[in-house]
Amino acid sequence: MTYCIGVMLDTGMVFASDSRTNAGVDNIASFCKMTVFEKAGDRVIVLLSSGNLAGTQAVISILKQRSAKPGSPNLWNAESMFDAALLVSDAMREVDQRDSPHLAASKISFNASFILGGQIAGEAPRLFRIYAEGTFIEASIETPYFQTGETKYGKPIIDRVITRSTSLNNAAKCVLVSFDSTMCSNLSVGMPIDLLCYQRDSLVVKMRRRFGEGDAYFVELGKQWTEGTRLVFDQLSNLDW
Repeated sequence: MTYCIGVMLDTGMVFASDSRTNAGVDNIASFCKMTVFEKAGDRVIVLLSSGNLAGTQAVISILKQRSAKPGSPNLWNAESMFDAALLVSDAMREVDQRDSPHLAASKISFNASFILGGQIAGEAPRLFRIYAEGTFIEASIETPYFQTGETKYGKPIIDRVITRSTSLNNAAKCVLVSFDSTMCSNLSVGMPIDLLCYQRDSLVVKMRRRFGEGDAYFVELGKQWTEGTRLVFDQLSNLDW
């Protein structure tokens, strides 16, 4: 399982992903699920992956291989984020077509999915949710964020706090609180957490951080959120019987 989120704001974008790929008492593994394609002044493209690890790694490897070949369509020469989403979709379908017969023999399906976002010079930032079938949708004013994986525990917090006008700093805090809440309720999401904040029109990554187990800021944030929630709860009006 996993938990990934991408948020579209008026002032930029926030991306975050956990690193857990297997969950169990004696079977825990971690892999980074955030891939960044950055060319300062030209483009910042962020890819968050969830689902079958072999499938997502194969898709990312194809994208990286093609990006190393200047003559072929790739993420370095895509003219728009929509074109970038098509490239990811094509790579997903290629892996699915190659691996599906073998997966079917073990009654397994290709379940990789992605959140893709960023900005290419000449257009506004854009955010996409790409499904396992290769189809995708784009974030809007009404739907300013996408989640994948174990989404239900963090979603209520995001829904109550984040709008397009939320600041980058507040959105980052909200996203981290959503991870803290998710990890409190579900073992399948775990540290480290990768966080990236992109400032609109900067075309460069300046804010990126990884939170490991016991990170002082993350621990204090979770503590403050818990204490604040309990304080507000105590202040709620009592029920009249």
